[in-house]
Amino acid sequence: MKREKSCGAVVIDDRGRVLVIKQTAGHTAFPKGHVEPGETEAETARREILEETGIEVEIDDRFRTTDAFSPKAGVMKDVVYFLARPVGGELRPQKGEVESLAWLTPEEARAAVTYPASRRILDEAMAFLREHGDA
Repeated sequence: MKREKSCGAVVIDDRGRVLVIKQTAGHTAFPKGHVEPGETEAETARREILEETGIEVEIDDRFRTTDAFSPKAGVMKDVVYFLARPVGGELRPQKGEVESLAWLTPEEARAAVTYPASRRILDEAMAFLREHGDA
């Protein structure tokens, strides 16, 4: 079985809003993408978020969770998610990959994401923030 790995983050701004992306493929999720050779997980997450959304982020690697699934026969994909906060850039969807971007309340984001795993990841991220805050 072939293994693939992607990294991304739940991006939360200083108003507590969550960044969600609607992919041109139709699903709504958090920004993420494939690891390039020589990149760390955090570097991949930062690069992919910038490419997909135009937003520069700071990664909080104290929070790390994973999702594993099979996107097609013979392939297993692991996706690592961190928490991130925006530190610059301008919101703009990546042409050809991202249909739209939105800052939503955690409740709106939970309702908007397509897959149950995304809801679990958001729930874990919000629980982490309640417990640890910005420290």
